[in-house]
Amino acid sequence: MERVQLNLGTEATVRALQRGELPWTLHSACDFASDPGQWGASLINNAEVMVSCLEIAGARSVVEVGAYAGDLTRFLLGWAAPAGAQVSAIDPAPQDELVRLSERHPELELFRATSHEALREMSHADAYVIDGDHNYYTVSEELRLIAERQPDSGLPLLMLHDVGWPHARRDDYFAPELVPDAHRQPTIEGGGLFPGLSQPHPGGLPYKWPAAREGGPRNGVLTAVEDFVAADPKRVLAVVPSFFGLGIVWHLDAAYAKPLAQALAPLDRNPVIARLEANRVFHLASVHHQLTEVAAAHERLGRQEAVLKRLLVSSSFRLAESLSRLRHRAGIATEQPIVGKQEILRALESKPNQRRGDRRKT
Repeated sequence: MERVQLNLGTEATVRALQRGELPWTLHSACDFASDPGQWGASLINNAEVMVSCLEIAGARSVVEVGAYAGDLTRFLLGWAAPAGAQVSAIDPAPQDELVRLSERHPELELFRATSHEALREMSHADAYVIDGDHNYYTVSEELRLIAERQPDSGLPLLMLHDVGWPHARRDDYFAPELVPDAHRQPTIEGGGLFPGLSQPHPGGLPYKWPAAREGGPRNGVLTAVEDFVAADPKRVLAVVPSFFGLGIVWHLDAAYAKPLAQALAPLDRNPVIARLEANRVFHLASVHHQLTEVAAAHERLGRQEAVLKRLLVSSSFRLAESLSRLRHRAGIATEQPIVGKQEILRALESKPNQRRGDRRKT
C-alpha cells in the first residue's frame, strides 16, 4: 500500500495514521505510534532472529529490559503462550500501550522500576532482552546484576539492542542524573548524530543526552558488552548488524551453545548486512538533516513573508514606491528596477512548485 503523504513531521504522521492515510510500518507487529518516523528503532525489527535464539536455547522465562510501548513484549507473549513460557517486562515509565497490554495479559509481569532496581529483586530467568538506557554504565550494571544472580557459574541467554551505530561507541542518557558523575560522559543536550562524525552535528538524528564524543574507553553499549564478554573466556558474543545492531551473548558451557553458534554464524558480523545497515542509517540521518534544513527555510520564508505583508500596508513604502517611479520618469538611476506593490503581491502569491512548473514550460 502506498503512502498518501511523505516527509511528514511526527505529529502530522500520527494524525495521518489516525485518519487511515498512512498505514505503513516496517514490521507488521510494530505499533506505528511507537516509531512514527519509522527509524526502525524498535527491537521488534529483529524479533525473528531473537525468537529463533530463544527456541534453540529452550528458554521458558524471558525478561525484557526497557519494554517502552510493548511492541516486542506483545510479540514475545504470542511466542510464549504455546510453550508455556513466562514473560516479564521492566520499564520505569511504561507507555500507555504497555500498561494496557499488561492489563489484558495477567500472565505478563510488569515491573515499573529502573532496570537496576528490578534486576536486584527478580529471580533469575533463562533469557534477557536488554534495550533500556543506552550507555556503558547502565548496561554494564545490568549485565553484572544478571550474571551475579545465576545459580551457577553459567550465564543465561542475553540479547542486547543498539550494539551498532549510533550507540555502539557513544553513550546516551535517558536520565543523566541516575548515572554517577564518575561514570557519565560529557554530554550535549539535544545533540544531533550523523554517521562518521565524532561530535554531534546540527540536523543529525536527535537524541536527548548523547555523549559529546564517540569512542574511547567506557563509552557505548557495544563497549560495555565487549568488556563483559572479555572478563570470561567462555562468554561468546555474536553481532547481527541490522536495525541498530543486535548482540547475542551466551556461555560455551550451555547445552545449546553449539547449535546457537551454528545458527548465528551466517548473520554474525555479516559484511553484506553491515553495509546495508550503514547505508540505511546514512540515508536516515541525511533525510533528517534535509528535513531540518527545509523546516528552517520554511520558518525563514514565513518571517520574510510577514515583513513583506507589513510593507504593503506601510505608508513609508507607498511613499518610497512613488519616489522610485518619479526617479525613473526623470531618467535617474533607471538601471535600478522599481519595487512596487504588484511585484510584492506576485512574490507572496507564488508557490515553489508553481515556479518549478513555470520553468518546465519555458
